[in-house]
Amino acid sequence: MTEQPSYEPESLRIAAVDLGSNSFHMMIAEEFQGEIRTLEKRGEKVQLAAGLDNQNYLSEDAIQRGVDCLAQFGQRLQGMNPDRVVVFATNALRAARNRRAFIDRAEEVLGYPVEVIAGREEARLIYLGVAHTQADDGGQRLVVDIGGGSTEFIIGERFEAKALESLHMGCVSYTKRYFPDGKITAKQFRQAVSAAKQELLNIKAHYRHLGWQSEIGSSGTIRAVEQAIVSNGWGTDGITPEALKNVVDHCLLYDTVDDVDIEGVKPDRRQVFVGGLAILVAVFETLDLKHMRYSDGALREGALWDLVGRSGHEDVRTRTIASMQERFYVDTAQAERVEQTALALFQQIRGDIHARVELAQWLRWAARVHEIGLSIAHSGFHKHGAYLLQHSDMLGFTRQGQMLLAILVRNHRRKIHPEELELLPTRQQGIALWLIRILRLATVLNHSREAYDVPLPEVSIAQDTLCLALPEGWLDNFPLTAQDLEEEADLQKSAGLKVEFR
Repeated sequence: MTEQPSYEPESLRIAAVDLGSNSFHMMIAEEFQGEIRTLEKRGEKVQLAAGLDNQNYLSEDAIQRGVDCLAQFGQRLQGMNPDRVVVFATNALRAARNRRAFIDRAEEVLGYPVEVIAGREEARLIYLGVAHTQADDGGQRLVVDIGGGSTEFIIGERFEAKALESLHMGCVSYTKRYFPDGKITAKQFRQAVSAAKQELLNIKAHYRHLGWQSEIGSSGTIRAVEQAIVSNGWGTDGITPEALKNVVDHCLLYDTVDDVDIEGVKPDRRQVFVGGLAILVAVFETLDLKHMRYSDGALREGALWDLVGRSGHEDVRTRTIASMQERFYVDTAQAERVEQTALALFQQIRGDIHARVELAQWLRWAARVHEIGLSIAHSGFHKHGAYLLQHSDMLGFTRQGQMLLAILVRNHRRKIHPEELELLPTRQQGIALWLIRILRLATVLNHSREAYDVPLPEVSIAQDTLCLALPEGWLDNFPLTAQDLEEEADLQKSAGLKVEFR
């Protein structure tokens, strides 16, 4: 989300950039008759997770590796409509305490916003990418994606995910933790497998209860294992427990991770191969898998399909908002009144505040959930609502998106907290303050909850002053609304903002 003006895309090109904990990937494609045609794929081993220290701070070297990679990607993305480019960061940046430093530099060289996604959102997108590479037949499937810092597990059928989990174990983090000096021993390997099994206990019972008919793996680790099996003649069709044991036995012949030389495994994969292999062994043993095949579909493909859906009628974020309204017993009639007023005010001043038309959707979503905190308590319900929005699993939303919604709801009434805008990327802060002011006025104007009709005011901007004009004499006839508006003007004044009524 930026303050740049809207413009028409020159083509049907779309792009997704996946900032994984081990590798960065870019995929450029084109929509064509309901399908996605790949135009270009690029990937580079950045090993961002390897740059995290014990306090979860990214090293300067790791940041620079990532920035250098994105500078190259940025050259290929120049000129594309920002609404048709998504850049998602996963576990390494979820964990990094100094991720803001990385994101600011990354956005500068890439030219597009970098969004951090939660583990379950990552799992949803992975499943979407895998599902579009599979035959549309019946039966539930288990999808496993071993990344650099996390492993995602999904059970779904066709294009619908029914269970989503992200566990804190990945090929980079496990190699770093259990093979810290690079040496490989059978004991260290067993310790890594045991640790992964402990993590899997969190989902074992639930996933086995749901059940599945087929197993699919995505990501570099599973692809490398399958290629090693085929290249060495240990199997011809996917991964089996017997073939997996052959891969393990072969790896244990080597003294260090750098020595691992196994046909089918690329040199740049070998340094983290053993850590990922230990996780895969634990998955097979814990979930009692007999066979797994590899799929090319992954996060970036899912991100592209999700992007296509947003331009049509399948935006999962709208469904997520509706689900939250239902879960927290929102008065949808009141939410709709606030939404319609807020959108009408926004349209009147959009040009003056240099806001892209797409920003209306954030105002719409905030209006729909601005009262979810009432399900907890009336006192401070705006604070309760903000907490729910910030910390819930909201499919389709990035971490920054959830923070934006939380800040809008947190500041839609009572005291305004401009300092909270610093929690947002710099590019969002100025426009977010205008969205807050609009939402507040829409809420005040609908305070009566339709006890009487409230005319839509004419709104304009004089420098940073928000000017509202209501029909002559109307405020005299409705003194309670007049009082609410005066109190709102005082609250905005306390935050250094100015509102005038004419």
